[in-house]
Amino acid sequence: MWAFLVLVGAAVASAHLQDLTFDGHKVFRVIPQNDEQVEIIHSLASKMQVDFWQPDYVNLVKPKMQVDFRVEADKALEVEHLLKENKMDYKVLIDNLQTALHAQFDSKVRSTGHSYEKYNTWDKIAAWTADIAAQNPNLVSRSVIGETYEGRPLYLLKLGKSGTNKKAIFMDCGFHAREWISPAFCQWFVKEAVETYGTDSTMTKLLNSLDFYVLPVVNIDGYVYTWTNDRMWRKTRSKNTGSICIGTDPNRNFNAGWCKLGASNRPCDSTYCGSSPESEKETKALADFIREHLSTIKAYLTIHSYSQLLLFPYSYTYALPQDYNELNTIASAATEKLTSLYNTKYVYGPGATTIYPAAGGSDDWAYDQGIKYSFTFELRDTGNYGFLLPESQIKPTCEETLLAVKYIASYVLDHLY
Repeated sequence: MWAFLVLVGAAVASAHLQDLTFDGHKVFRVIPQNDEQVEIIHSLASKMQVDFWQPDYVNLVKPKMQVDFRVEADKALEVEHLLKENKMDYKVLIDNLQTALHAQFDSKVRSTGHSYEKYNTWDKIAAWTADIAAQNPNLVSRSVIGETYEGRPLYLLKLGKSGTNKKAIFMDCGFHAREWISPAFCQWFVKEAVETYGTDSTMTKLLNSLDFYVLPVVNIDGYVYTWTNDRMWRKTRSKNTGSICIGTDPNRNFNAGWCKLGASNRPCDSTYCGSSPESEKETKALADFIREHLSTIKAYLTIHSYSQLLLFPYSYTYALPQDYNELNTIASAATEKLTSLYNTKYVYGPGATTIYPAAGGSDDWAYDQGIKYSFTFELRDTGNYGFLLPESQIKPTCEETLLAVKYIASYVLDHLY
């Protein structure tokens, strides 16, 4: 049996990665010191295929900003030469992306079923949503709030003890397809909720008093594509009229400063805002559900990676939200809770001023709908692994994040009336 599992693991891992190889691809980190060096990064991006990891759009690059980007194998030496020639300090974060890609599956033993400490395919996650609801009928129910561009159902889990006039917290994961640690956290949260109900006083109180809506994967089509074709894919998989380029960035597709600062109107860009707000079936379904339940949803939490940040509005403007002081205080306390477990350091603050502007985000949109407690988590790490966080880090990442989420939820509950 052991030998069989090892073989299954090796076959599964290699099968997932067979369509597009990243052998020799490098991830660089550069901190441009002045406008001239910023222009060099811009010229580099215009000459060759550059996948910007942080920030996610080249036009956002400015002096003193940390810039992480991936280049293909045949361009790596040219990039290094350009950086050296212009006396730009740089670091190679990942020397061979294909090696790092395989290393994220850091256990060769893989069962065929769902695991909370492994990255799961969409088929496993979909089956899990049915199983977790069937096994915990007094705490969990499953519904479908829409479907993706390619026709996959958007499963939503509702957690909480039955009750009248209950308020709710909405949490989603998997907006950007390559951020695998994000859906892993949504699954972990549900597991902890059902397993600790009745024994953990905080979780028990939360589930007795609140409902949690959990959307485990928003961008399902993109997530599937990262398993079958391109591990670095970010956007949805919708077709764009008049362009050969596929997909829209779902987190630039909401009607919150739509397609202005920090988003692109070019379909080939990774931050393409779409043809109109909520042009994507996935974002429309999410927004419709929240609009329909606006009277009960009191907090919105969206989980991303990477950077170790806890952000709140605004990202589409440098203006501070009306509730800045309260949101900043909550973020400070929540990150303190998170750090207390493994000493993982988080930075917190409004999105635009803390990292960079990003128009059309779901957190800003939720806040503008009247959901005051709106937060974005950017989970581990700070760049050594980037989007390829090893499976050995799923458990600690989820454990520490859960502390922050429970703190925010408890705060919301204490301030409902």
